[in-house]
Amino acid sequence: MPDPATLTSGTFAAADLDALPAATHTALRISLDGYGPDVVDLGNAGAAGGNLAAKLIDMANRLQVAVRALKPGNPAYRDFTATATATTLVLASGSRGAGSSIAVSAAPANDLAAGLHLLAEATLSTPPTDAFLGGGTETPYGAADVYPAFIGSRSKREGLYALEDADIFNLLVLPGITDAGVLADAASYCEERRAFFIVDAPASATDVAGMVAVASGTDLPKSDHAAVYFPWTFVADPLKNGKARLTPPGGTMAGLYARTDGSRGIWKAPAGTDANLSGVQSMAVPLTDGENGSLNPLGVNCLRTFPVYGAVSWGARTLRGADQMASEYKYVPVRRLALYIEESLYRGTQWVVFEPNDEPLWAQIRLNIGAFMNGLFRQGAFQGSSPREAYLVKCDRETTTQDDINRGVVNILVGFAPLKPAEFVVISIQQLAGQIQV
Repeated sequence: MPDPATLTSGTFAAADLDALPAATHTALRISLDGYGPDVVDLGNAGAAGGNLAAKLIDMANRLQVAVRALKPGNPAYRDFTATATATTLVLASGSRGAGSSIAVSAAPANDLAAGLHLLAEATLSTPPTDAFLGGGTETPYGAADVYPAFIGSRSKREGLYALEDADIFNLLVLPGITDAGVLADAASYCEERRAFFIVDAPASATDVAGMVAVASGTDLPKSDHAAVYFPWTFVADPLKNGKARLTPPGGTMAGLYARTDGSRGIWKAPAGTDANLSGVQSMAVPLTDGENGSLNPLGVNCLRTFPVYGAVSWGARTLRGADQMASEYKYVPVRRLALYIEESLYRGTQWVVFEPNDEPLWAQIRLNIGAFMNGLFRQGAFQGSSPREAYLVKCDRETTTQDDINRGVVNILVGFAPLKPAEFVVISIQQLAGQIQV
């Protein structure tokens, strides 16, 4: 790791801080990584301590706090350090590498820099340089290594199966990973864990025709627990001064899912003009309405750029959302709402275990689950103007037979009428003629 730029003061004599700071010596100017110079005011209270070493520590602490407060959003200032030796002060920029620099100059009024020996007597460290690793004898990472690296061993909880240690998760993203085997196993694991998988389109799909071929082939898992997004996006790279960088859209979409869940509910599709993609500057493949229309029926969710609205998600279909499949879980919000209800009820009915399996228990179950479903209905999660139209909860002698009771099983039937997104707006215009009244 490269070192930060440092500035070491000149040597202090024993009595140099006995009368400093003072009313006429309170400030200095500092510049870090080319920013500034900024005036740092240390106040007129004298250095605290019974000897020089203690006073230097006090001055270092005051200087560090004051500089960090100048630009807390800038790493060079936020992580700036000031330390003391027995007879010197050592100042260091909060950044490292070739861009790290530090300079101190006299304040325009009430200068203290000279009294702290930070001007002509100070010593600047050798300009730091970026370090690069070289050599190495490891085996190059190839395409054949992707599957074992990401799927791993279930018994050892490696790769994807490290999630066995997580009690619950509901979204899975593997940024930029488009290996067919990895995607298939990841989708299967999501089905097992009641989670949803956000899939990135292959980087090789650089145009609409290429994405159509991918969606029509076997590279993507045909799972209703997964959704694919196309195309890749350009975002600002903080490591290259904001230069645009091509990135897979999965991470951005996971953030959009979370934002939509929090603001509107899991039953709202993470798409539309309010589903703007934060941080996205442009798309790798700008799409027209016609191109969007060729991908949407195949279950491919498009990312678009519209005037005023900017970059938005413009699709909400699962990978079983192709028109030809006619799946009941064609849409992302319907599938995710069902998973949410299933997981919530599974966890919310654990108290049922080892209770007497008869009508009193069934009545408690109906009451418990009915209250949960009614809460969702009141939030607008279902179709219908009344609870009867929106959902049903059935747990009685019809769902749990005597044979089920003998086997220690209680069966609960829960149904709901989901809200499906309006993908298309159809407007009919009719011309009226001969309607003029005299």
